[in-house]
Amino acid sequence: MRTLVVSEFVTLDGVMEDPGGSEAHQHGGWAFQFERGEEGDKFKLDELMEADVLLLGRRTYEGFAAAWPERTDELGFAEKMNSMRKVVVSSTIEDPEWNNTTVISGDLAGEIGRLKAEDGGDVLVAGSALLVAALVEHDLVDVLRLMVFPIVLGKGKRLFGDPDASKPFRLVETKQSAQVALLTLER
Repeated sequence: MRTLVVSEFVTLDGVMEDPGGSEAHQHGGWAFQFERGEEGDKFKLDELMEADVLLLGRRTYEGFAAAWPERTDELGFAEKMNSMRKVVVSSTIEDPEWNNTTVISGDLAGEIGRLKAEDGGDVLVAGSALLVAALVEHDLVDVLRLMVFPIVLGKGKRLFGDPDASKPFRLVETKQSAQVALLTLER
């Protein structure tokens, strides 16, 4: 059975929108104002290498598909991103262009339940605010990995928005790396 891991960059006030600056948000690129250090880089690399499925919402998928196929690096991050299985949740994408991508739509809980029931490595979710909200609502998230940046933006899409029900997680690890906090939480 697979573990579903949600990994997010988030501000102190819970904003997850446009950490890299590619979405034209008024505060976009906020993550680049801070050093995340070697431990922060390892945090991101390890979670990717432990996964064998990348699960994304449509908007995040489109951004990743536009950026990653052209990238290379010495650590193997780009190679892994480009070669691994990708699943995009969308009712509008019919013929995804990024290699090794399938599209799911319809019964989200059922489709993700089947994906989690397969043997294999982690299912990794990044960005994808609407998808993450639905996954949390349906109790499908096993692990949250948050890289918390020391900034308050005041505006922007928040990681959890306004959930209808309490969803407790258990804090299993905290670390500081350079200027960021690394949190791992489990259900």
